Amino acid sequence: MAWLPTLAAKQGEHLRADHLRYARRKTGTGALHCFVLDCSASMLARGQLALAKGLLAALFDRARNDRVEVALIAFGGTRAELRFGPAVPRWWNERWLAPIGAGGGTPLAAGMEAAARVLQSSARRDTARHRHVWLLTDGRSTQWPARPRHADHVTVVDFETATVRLGRCAALAEAWDAQCIDAHALLATGASAF
Repeated sequence: MAWLPTLAAKQGEHLRADHLRYARRKTGTGALHCFVLDCSASMLARGQLALAKGLLAALFDRARNDRVEVALIAFGGTRAELRFGPAVPRWWNERWLAPIGAGGGTPLAAGMEAAARVLQSSARRDTARHRHVWLLTDGRSTQWPARPRHADHVTVVDFETATVRLGRCAALAEAWDAQCIDAHALLATGASAF
């Protein structure tokens, strides 16, 4: 409610519905953060999927507080699906994070194609909007998809915990001219990534 304009419209009369004036709600930064979550069997090995879901919950809480739109794409087995958004997350985000399971192969190309569709749709609606892609993976994929075309910034969050590290997350980030960050380091920042 915009009280000063409402009182000015009222001008000493009894308050009526036609006197009411409303303030525009601030909608945040206008950014879109698209999270692409690896739900393949390898993400279950040492609890990486549980860590990724905890990190997502913290990031979505931050997005909710900042009124930033997010989207979540989960990929595993043979497909990728849009699980949330694009929208500003609400308090109930654990309800749709909890049922995300893992298994099967790592269809990274399908996940990045789904992200590209979300970003392209966002670019059509608002050309000035900043679009950020976050790939949360352990890098255990043989696929090497192209960087999403409409992404202004890409971050590869590395969940690799094996004794013998393959380093595919860092290699993919380098090929995409993206940032690569270790999942534990991101978690330590308190989800201040936005």
